[in-house]
Amino acid sequence: MMTALITLAQDPKGLGTGGVREWILNNLVPLLLLAVALLLLWLGGGKGDNAGVMRRLGGVVIALAIIGLAVTTSAGQDIGEWIASLFRA
Repeated sequence: MMTALITLAQDPKGLGTGGVREWILNNLVPLLLLAVALLLLWLGGGKGDNAGVMRRLGGVVIALAIIGLAVTTSAGQDIGEWIASLFRA
């Protein structure tokens, strides 16, 4: 038992959040996107409020862009450096 704990503590890849991150990206995000799409169709499409659906869809697109920046490693940093370079002399 003690040998296993020592081995786990010494292994840099032994513990981490990689599995949880992959599970969220592969399972939770598509499920949430499906739920949002169904809600948009159910709330606005059934009443004929196409303009309202498109307004909500704009918010969904912005949210998807934020999620995309959050899950990528270098794109967010590159965009942040570009924005910072706009304010530097």
